[in-house]
Amino acid sequence: MRYLSLQWIDALSAEIAASSALAELAQHHDIGVTQVVTDGPEGDVVYHLQVTGGAVRFGAGAAFPEHVRMDQAWSTAVAVATGEMNAQDAFIGGHIRLTGDQQRLIDAQPVFAALDGVFGVVRERTEYR
Repeated sequence: MRYLSLQWIDALSAEIAASSALAELAQHHDIGVTQVVTDGPEGDVVYHLQVTGGAVRFGAGAAFPEHVRMDQAWSTAVAVATGEMNAQDAFIGGHIRLTGDQQRLIDAQPVFAALDGVFGVVRERTEYR
């Protein structure tokens, strides 16, 4: 499946829904993150991660409520997803534009650490072209 396609979003959504680690973390965190990736093969893609009320959801469209928004070009998204570029370096270098509640994002780092393992499962079945 192609990176950022609806099939990819659905696959990640299923893996996230099945993660007991993420469900446990959702008991202690509340964050809505919208990702916007521009200039991809399928045009611009908007997807979200919503962690609230003990539940974690991932899907197409913007988060509601949205606490943080990240905007980046397709080339940056692919480089970060494949490990060619470190996400922190992408932020520092201005390749990923972050708006919103940065402290909430920092506080939710355990969620993103657990999410990395879920992404790894889907990454094995993903094409980055």
